[in-house]
Amino acid sequence: MKNKIKALNAKIAEAQKGGGDNRIDAQHKKGKLTARERLHFLLDEGSFEEIGMLVTHRSTNFELDKQKYLGDGVVTGYGNINNRLVYVFAQDFTVMGGSLAEAHAEKICKVMDLAMKNGAPIIGLNDSGGARIQEGVVSLGGYADIFYKNTLASGVIPQLSAIMGPCAGGAVYSPALTDFIMMVENTSYMFVTGPNVVKTVTHEEVSSEELGGASTHSSKSGVAHFSCANELTLIEDLKTLLSYVPQNCEEEAPAIPYTLSDERREVLNNIIPENPNQPYDIKTVIEGIVDINSFFEVHKNYAENIVCGFARMGGKSIGVVANQPAFLAGVLNIEASTKGARFVRFCDCFNIPLLVLEDVPGFLPGTDQEWNGIITHGAKLLYAFAEATVPRITVITRKAYGGAYDVMNSKHIGADMNYAWPSAEIAVMGAKGAAEIIFKKEIQEADDQEAKWKEKEQEYANLFANPYNAAARGYVDEVIEPAQTRQKLMKAFTMLQNKVATLPKKKHGNIPL
Repeated sequence: MKNKIKALNAKIAEAQKGGGDNRIDAQHKKGKLTARERLHFLLDEGSFEEIGMLVTHRSTNFELDKQKYLGDGVVTGYGNINNRLVYVFAQDFTVMGGSLAEAHAEKICKVMDLAMKNGAPIIGLNDSGGARIQEGVVSLGGYADIFYKNTLASGVIPQLSAIMGPCAGGAVYSPALTDFIMMVENTSYMFVTGPNVVKTVTHEEVSSEELGGASTHSSKSGVAHFSCANELTLIEDLKTLLSYVPQNCEEEAPAIPYTLSDERREVLNNIIPENPNQPYDIKTVIEGIVDINSFFEVHKNYAENIVCGFARMGGKSIGVVANQPAFLAGVLNIEASTKGARFVRFCDCFNIPLLVLEDVPGFLPGTDQEWNGIITHGAKLLYAFAEATVPRITVITRKAYGGAYDVMNSKHIGADMNYAWPSAEIAVMGAKGAAEIIFKKEIQEADDQEAKWKEKEQEYANLFANPYNAAARGYVDEVIEPAQTRQKLMKAFTMLQNKVATLPKKKHGNIPL
């Protein structure tokens, strides 16, 4: 027995060594941790249990039988993060470049199956050179098996992808199917075709970082939700993100203890400028409403005209969607609509109530927007809100114009409670443009057309640049003092915590994609 235990320990040591000390040193020189080091920092100390440590590939093509490593380039298993169960896989770049093939994919699929059966999040630490070319179609089949599991798990358990190195070709589609993608600046990248192929086909000269780095995907494409300075920062952000979400679709998000006190926030009375065309930062409103230091923004650098993120209200997790007047006046455009829709659907999947802060002058006009499908993309956000069955509350802080008023969680598409500040303006369009259309003849016939225009603009503003007409029709439940907002929301979310809403029976809807 002692000899067998000795042999087992040798096997374990061999598996944990990966591709060898030289390759580990090379990984460190690039500013990257190894797969096992990443798991060490991610999981609670002593909680990791590895599955499939002794698995090896079964291929003999191109002398692969001489390159067998225990684990086949991926470390899989389960453990705890802040005492909550999670399943993990970490690709090991020191073993054949972390390339994916049959056995590698089977290990990942196994922990994904376990995660779904046991209702716990799955976290992927991606660091792979792509498909293992020597195994041919088996490698491609392995990717497809993972994609299929991703789609089955979608909306059942949270799926988080951390891109810790290269992620190219078919490898990018598994992260794209998950709920959130995190990337590391300067050491991770994602693209379907690499710089060399791009150069051959289109003659464009572009680096890996420019083509698919963290900065590119977090600000231009919107593929990445978080861009992190280094791997340890990414791991901490991943833990923070997990603290706002439940284990699965049948549970509530974890709450933290909270003691009620005076919940008035006088600072909110002084945020909205007197001039309705002057911008302000909606994040100051968010921070004034939610629990102190609880706002955790998602997609911070992408489509900045809409702000999305998680926060806590009385210790309980909520999702926040807010127009940002400080960027593009807070208009809705293609990118903002898609960003908002995706976030709303995630919150609805996992029972996270939604708070919407509205200050929107409409949709961004122009040929670029129309030709690229603002109608379809705007409809995504409309569909996402209308479909959501979680508690939904809207606060109109200032402008709520045109179709954008409807889209931003209005009463008409199922919002549970709608509040408005006295500064709210709810109308088809702004007073200046409305006066020009309605009173066109009177303005043209006036001796002083400019003065008449301003007079009619004021007349329209007096009638519609306030929340009281909407309140009279019941479209707004209450006009409130800004300082009262937190108090009102805490009571409303408590009132709605047992909300039950059912959608018509169907296989699934057909969201405009």
